[in-house]
Amino acid sequence: MFRHIVLYRLKNRTEEDKTALKNKFLTLRGNVPKVRALEVGTDVLFSKRSYDVALILSFDKKEDLAEYKAHPFHVGVSDYVHSVIEASVSCDFEVDA
Repeated sequence: MFRHIVLYRLKNRTEEDKTALKNKFLTLRGNVPKVRALEVGTDVLFSKRSYDVALILSFDKKEDLAEYKAHPFHVGVSDYVHSVIEASVSCDFEVDA
């Protein structure tokens, strides 16, 4: 299994904007076939180093990430995401079975 984790810091860090981004990510569920599992959440600690929204995706294999990124539905979500964030960081790794 392969995991893709991304943390996002929004330009406008309101609860409404965090919820809107979370809901946008939830639309990926069932619309991009290579996604095996999807988790999304908003930060609740509000520390100085916190990001606002976390997205965790699981795929069967590393190569599925490239197909996910190229999928038209994901491209539409990505366009929205890039219009509302100021920064993001990611980590991608193999998961031992």
